[in-house]
Amino acid sequence: MNKETIKHIAIRTINLQSTSISDLQHFIDDSFAKAVEQIAYNKGRLVVTGIGKSAIIAQKIVATLNSTGTPSLFMHAADAIHGDLGMMQKEDIVMVISKSGDSPEIKVLLPLIKGFGNTIVGMGGNTNSYLFKNCNIYINTTVQQEACPNNLAPTTSTTAQMVMGDALAVCLMEIKGFNNEDFAKFHPGGSLGKKLYLRIADLLIHHIKPSVFENASLKEVILEITKNRQGAVAVVDNLNSILGIITDGDLRRMLEKNTNISSLTSKDIMTASPKSISSDSLAAEAFDIMRMNNINQLLVTENNKFVGIIHIQDIIREGII
Repeated sequence: MNKETIKHIAIRTINLQSTSISDLQHFIDDSFAKAVEQIAYNKGRLVVTGIGKSAIIAQKIVATLNSTGTPSLFMHAADAIHGDLGMMQKEDIVMVISKSGDSPEIKVLLPLIKGFGNTIVGMGGNTNSYLFKNCNIYINTTVQQEACPNNLAPTTSTTAQMVMGDALAVCLMEIKGFNNEDFAKFHPGGSLGKKLYLRIADLLIHHIKPSVFENASLKEVILEITKNRQGAVAVVDNLNSILGIITDGDLRRMLEKNTNISSLTSKDIMTASPKSISSDSLAAEAFDIMRMNNINQLLVTENNKFVGIIHIQDIIREGII
């Protein structure tokens, strides 16, 4: 098999999957909407179960739902009939995922769930199946063809299940008004979480507040920048309000322009009305300001008073970018 043949097979697979996903829109019907409504307003949890590849998809759907505000549990269909049914509670809704809807484990499991009185949402690709006939609500994920050359291995069908699960999750997010703050609560770890919750105040070294008055000498400016190692110093008035900023770059440019520097003060060197950010702002916002203005430092304020400097390296160290 040559490279061109391999590429042709891969492209054919992608096109088959793409067509099947697009066709799912025809199955977004009243049954789908009813499933979303019942899950959204249910007092219990959503228990998602399946067997084989559908069980793997069920786990992914559960992970997505939990992270977007819909409490969910995964229950393997085979383990359910050997004790895991005990995880179900009276008010839970159970979603059963199965392409054929006629797997032996599913046929054993469904009567047991019905016996508990829980609402059953079926998700599958066979409207003549045991699952279709024994669930309360059915979400159709029928595909015309698997990407497998033998039309056997679950490929397109599992993709369809995953996409329909995502559609379900997004609808539930919209109904519940799930926002960035909610997302941050469930994703505190990693760079994604930090983008949503890490604030400037969390990064500030509060005892380091490099500042000088506007009449400070050049020597005082250099000593203050060197001592605090922030690469910059704020110029403030007697009320600690910000008048300007002096960076390492400002000092270099000053030396290029002036031969007599003995009489220079911070007011002569500073950049007036510098960019600043409130300490309760997100660190990700600070990075965006620095990137858009091509700067490395931002002055930080609380109640319009200078409280410190945030450097781009402080943000990089946190892994936000």
